[in-house]
This record gives sequence, structure tokens and C-alpha cells, in this order.
Amino acid sequence: MRACHSHRLARPFALLVERAGAVMAPEAGHAVWRAWFALAFLCAALLTVALPQRASAQESAARAPSASDVRAEGDAWRAALPRDPAAATQAYLDRIEPEAGARSDAYFEGGQWLQLWNLLLGLAIAWVLLQARWAQALRRRCTAWTTRPFLQALSYGALYVAAGWLLGLPLTVYQGFVREHQYGMATQTLAAWFGEQLIGLALSVVLGALLIAAVYAVIRRAPQRWWIGGAAVVMAFTVVGVALAPVYIEPLFNTYKPLADTPLKRKIVAMAQANGVPVANVYEFDASRQTTRVSANVSGLFGTAAVRLNDNLLRRSSEPEILAVVGHEIGHYAMNHIPKSLLQIGLVILVGFGFTAAAVKGLLARFGARWGVGAVQEPGSLPLLAAVLSVYLYFATPLLNTMTRTMELEADLYGLNLAREPDGEAEVLLKLVQYRKADPGALEEALFFTHPGTRRRIENAMRWKAQMLPAP
Repeated sequence: MRACHSHRLARPFALLVERAGAVMAPEAGHAVWRAWFALAFLCAALLTVALPQRASAQESAARAPSASDVRAEGDAWRAALPRDPAAATQAYLDRIEPEAGARSDAYFEGGQWLQLWNLLLGLAIAWVLLQARWAQALRRRCTAWTTRPFLQALSYGALYVAAGWLLGLPLTVYQGFVREHQYGMATQTLAAWFGEQLIGLALSVVLGALLIAAVYAVIRRAPQRWWIGGAAVVMAFTVVGVALAPVYIEPLFNTYKPLADTPLKRKIVAMAQANGVPVANVYEFDASRQTTRVSANVSGLFGTAAVRLNDNLLRRSSEPEILAVVGHEIGHYAMNHIPKSLLQIGLVILVGFGFTAAAVKGLLARFGARWGVGAVQEPGSLPLLAAVLSVYLYFATPLLNTMTRTMELEADLYGLNLAREPDGEAEVLLKLVQYRKADPGALEEALFFTHPGTRRRIENAMRWKAQMLPAP
């Protein structure tokens, strides 16, 4: 596996922590301040790297990855493709420029490592919030100002979300801003990007605190079997979020407007209505203000469903490609993938909460006195709950990926039957190679991929073409 760019920071960062520890007093309490000093320095270093990107943001926005990453071909080339699905698939993959393929592989493999770094950082933050004296003092203040348990959990939940965001900021800056610019996929200035992070933080503090308070209300009512009701609360919040996000949350980050009345729009509306999607309009949103990626979605619940296409897709793709993408997204809706995935995730969360309840009970019995937490129903147990659940979800990732990947394969096949654009499907899949590894091994795909590999998806399209469309 190629090392991601964060490895380059590892050695100087370790040396910095060592030097910082040498110049500060050796008392145990100063370990917290050494950690804060190291985090502040790393954040400053990342911002120093990121600031020059502001000058090149317009250049990144103007870059069209498909033009340089994939060799362009016309209708004559597609008409001359062999009928054999494997040979036609290889012809498509051969159009990916070697440098672009290597960059895509490095980006995707680096993302696999970042999943691990995020887990480890989250565990470190949980340890700090449990162990550090200043964190324990803040916890006591959050619970001392009121005698109402719900408000105690609400206030500490808000503090926990904000503190976790702040302590994780250096990695967030690297992963979400610096790295995306390095790979040519981000278009925002640092100020615009950070402004959206603050909006996300505000939403997380409010909604996260409410969710945490609701879970702790369940824990207080049933301290032995709280994991059942706790999982139900999490899934109830998730369902409401899926229904309301397209209407109230996503417009905070992008502008949605009706697509101009064209023959393409009328085709999309007809496809949607004929397949059970209750829409009368198609919306375009300005994703190019943040990214160069192409995407679309048909999402929503309880009457909030809508077809949404990002402007990168509309600007960089032909009509057959757009119809292939829309057919795929309609497939998700028509095959009830949203409620099915909610049910599947609910079962995973239920098992995870059961595991968390058992593990936290044992950990509190052994270390609770050191952390100042006597029982799980105390809000101070929140960092421990989050840490144990995050470990469970990390190791459940291959299962969650398999669930998603299966639905993506089903939507591919549905979209091929609906749009009847196998070459459009293949062409747009080449555009996604910008950030998805094109030809993974079977084990890598099973462990890390939320979508089938590009080779597999294109070969499915070419097989459909050979079986369903007449030869030229």
C-alpha cells in the first residue's frame, strides 16, 4: 500500500512532541499541555501549507480532470468496440492515463489509511476527555449548573461535540482541505471551506447534543438494557435526518435551482415518474464551488424525494452519461434502497450498542474511579461510549461496505435497463476514477469499497450491451 501524505508529517511531528516535552515541566499534569501544544503547532503547520492554495483555487476550479486523466474517444471508437465484454472493458480501462491511474490509486489507498488515523485520533481524544484534569473539571461544571439530568446530558453533549471537533481540527484540515487540493479535487478557498466547517459544527453541536441527551434519557430509564432503546433513538434521529436534510440542511451548503426546461429535463422527469419517483422537477446544485467531482442523487423520505444533479456532471458529461447516472439513482429509489439500508444499519447499530453496553460496564468497573465516572448513566461516560462504539464500527466497516456495494450493483443493473446507455455508463465511470481506484483486487474491494470496482461495473455494462443491444 502506498503511504498517504500524512506519513510525511509523522516524523517531524513526533520530534516536535519530544522536544516540547523536554522543555516543559515533568509533572504528569503537563502532559495535557504538551498534547495541546503539539496539536496547535500541527494545526498551524497545516494552515501554513493550506494558505497558498487560496491563490490557486480558481485554477483548481477550472481544471477538468477527465480531459487530462482519460483519453477522449468519439462515437466511432465506441461503435468499433469488440462485443466481448472483457475485451471492451479493457479497451475502456486502457484509456486511463498511467499517471492518472497512479494518482487515483494513491488517493484511494491513502483514504484507507485515513480511516485508521481517524479512529486512533478519536480514541486519543476520548482518552484526553476522560483522563485530563481540565476535561474532568469542565465535565463537573456542565453537570453542576442544573439538577435536571436531561439538561446535564444536553450541556455535556454539546461540550463533547465541540471539544472533539477542536481537538480533531488538525487532521480535519489536512484531510478535508489540504489533501483535496493536492489531488486537484477541491475548488474552495480556505476561508470558504472553514466557513462551511463552522456551519457543520453548529449543526453538530445542536443536533448531536439533542441525540446524546435522548440516549442518556433511555440509559437512565433502563440502565441494564438501554442499548435496545438507545439504538432505536439513534435510528429515529437518522430517519428524520434523511427526510429533512434535503430540504433544510443541504441548502445551507449549496444553491439548488430547477434545471432549465430542455428535452433532457423532460426525459429525466419521465424516467422518474415512470419508475415511482414522485417528482415534477429536476434540480441542479452548484457543487463546483466545493469540488470537481461529478455526482447526482435521488433521495428523501415522506414526500421530500427529488432528483438532484450537480453542475459538474451537467457541464462535463454527455446526455447518455447523464441519463445513465440518473437511471442508476432512480434505481436506488425504485428498489427502496433507502428504507432497506436504514433497516440494515439499524441492525448493525443494535448489535453495536449491545457490544458497547457490555464493554463499557467492564471498563467502568475497572477504571471508572480514575476517570471520575461511577456509572454509564452519568454524562461523563460519553467519551467512553463513543470510543467503544467507534472501535466496533471500524471493524464493522467491511460489512457496511458490502451492504452498500450490493445495493450499488443492483442500482447499476436497474439503471442499465432503464436508461439503456451502457456506453454512457462506462464513460461516466471513467470520470469517477478521479477518486476511486479503478482495478482493485477482490479482497481490497470486499474490505474497503462502498461501490463495485470500476472494472467490474464497466464489464457489467458491456455484458448488458452485448446481450441486449443489436450489433452495429
